[in-house]
Amino acid sequence: MSNVVVLECKDYDIGNVSNKLSDGFGMLGGLKSFIQPGMTVLLKINLIGPKASDTAAVTHCEFVRALTRMLKEYGCGVWIGDSAGGAIAGIAPTGRGMEVAGMKKVAREEGAQIKNFEREGIVEIDTPDGIKGKIYLAKPVFDADFVINLPKFKTHSSAIYTGAVKNVFGMIPGLRKAEYHKIAPDPKDFGKVLLDIHRSTKIGLHIMDGITAMEGEGPTAGNAYPAQKILMSTDPIALDVVGAAMIGIGIDDMPILYAYRESGMGEVDINRITITGDYSEPPILKGFTLPKRFGSKKQRNGRALTSVISFFKSRPVIDLKLCKQCNTCVESCPVQAIDQKSKTIDYDKCIECLCCHELCMYKAVKIKNDHPIASLIKKVVMRKY
Repeated sequence: MSNVVVLECKDYDIGNVSNKLSDGFGMLGGLKSFIQPGMTVLLKINLIGPKASDTAAVTHCEFVRALTRMLKEYGCGVWIGDSAGGAIAGIAPTGRGMEVAGMKKVAREEGAQIKNFEREGIVEIDTPDGIKGKIYLAKPVFDADFVINLPKFKTHSSAIYTGAVKNVFGMIPGLRKAEYHKIAPDPKDFGKVLLDIHRSTKIGLHIMDGITAMEGEGPTAGNAYPAQKILMSTDPIALDVVGAAMIGIGIDDMPILYAYRESGMGEVDINRITITGDYSEPPILKGFTLPKRFGSKKQRNGRALTSVISFFKSRPVIDLKLCKQCNTCVESCPVQAIDQKSKTIDYDKCIECLCCHELCMYKAVKIKNDHPIASLIKKVVMRKY
């Protein structure tokens, strides 16, 4: 049986959050049962894009601060990392997202390091039984001694609910996320991609920020809901099953979890999950609004989604007028896709991780859409940021 700790936390006051996190660790065997002094701990946040923490679209910066301070006091090094969403439209504003969400400020004040997954390189993983033969994940996930997944409690207009399981998708850096959405437009198949990531990584703990949740048309366009909860577990599937139960839905309503039910990884049966902390059963969030799509018998149009992704297809291109021949792009490319002399990119090799784009000091590496109209749309969107 899996254990999920559910705690009541009324606000983001650092004292309140710290006390609750301390209580939660105690119920899971104590911090020492997971981490030892001297370890480097990666906090994998939810950074959907350049959104402020109070929008409920991202893991709240003060939630991250409380955990960072606890780990630093314990003698650990702390990394705060993610790759932002938005890749379908050819936008991956991770650096800007870290700034807007307050993560850079937290890191600066608490002595942590920001790990922009677009800048850190990749690890190639073979997934012969999954939906894709290979998958490319951010290197810090493997370099850290311990990884803590920090999802946000949110609705999702397509997946209905998004939590600990789906948050690992941000471990894929850059524009490659769009490719996986394209090859797995059906939620059941997309769940297999997520399962591949979970199997390929060793995430030691999952702590969900549900102090302020998002209801309605999440993961970005919903409304803030004062859920006042923190969920903790070593089992991401069990955590999500409990989180979903809090808003009145079950695993049958979440196709992305079907692959986990078939694989036997994690606990999907709510009756076999022990709930501890401030509750002994899932606390119901009264009046919580689900996405409009919930309850509809109409299936998501996979072809339409694939068409949208194809329309917004983008890739890095090197502007030779701005290039200073420093070769940082060549040296940083993890798959050696850039020719040193001509600076042309072999797109058959390119995995769109955006290391070249992020590390170019002269802004010579641009993200270009294949379709000219898509480029115009992207320019309009980016003006907001």
